[in-house]
Amino acid sequence: MMMRKRDQSGQALLEMALILPIMVVFLLGITDFSRAIYYREVTMNLAGEGSSLALRGASLITTASTIMTQSDINMSGLGCVIVTSVSSPTAGTYKISGQAISSPCNTGASQIGACSPDGSGNCTGSATIPTYVQYVFAHSTNTTVYVTEVYYKFNYLTAIGFWLKNSNILPPRLYSVAYY
Repeated sequence: MMMRKRDQSGQALLEMALILPIMVVFLLGITDFSRAIYYREVTMNLAGEGSSLALRGASLITTASTIMTQSDINMSGLGCVIVTSVSSPTAGTYKISGQAISSPCNTGASQIGACSPDGSGNCTGSATIPTYVQYVFAHSTNTTVYVTEVYYKFNYLTAIGFWLKNSNILPPRLYSVAYY
């Protein structure tokens, strides 16, 4: 008995029609996720460079504006840089001795603390610092720690990013901090 070959010409087209939308969604998600990882790395590097620059003697204002303009990403309108100097503790509180903000920071406020000018150009405010930085103060005297915070509002390219922006997968705002 002879077997007849069945016509399968439409099967490949049907499989492609079912798989193609899933593949496109997957590729768009990878695009936004990859960009988020890149921008996160850039903000981490900027924070480290800012604290290093301040430690080497640049003024806080110069440090903030330099980091803002030397970025590989467009920071204008989307990000800001906050550079804070924290002095050795007095009476158990860590004192903010200076602070500079690159531009109006609509993406976030300093998580270290705010500098409240006392009229003489000095800051009055206490800093919130992590335990490992407190260890530095505990084992040295007359120390200043420079803290650089970088905020960046991440914009998504694809609709997948907009769907994931309220999740922990793709945050709408990137934040990096470095202590030197």
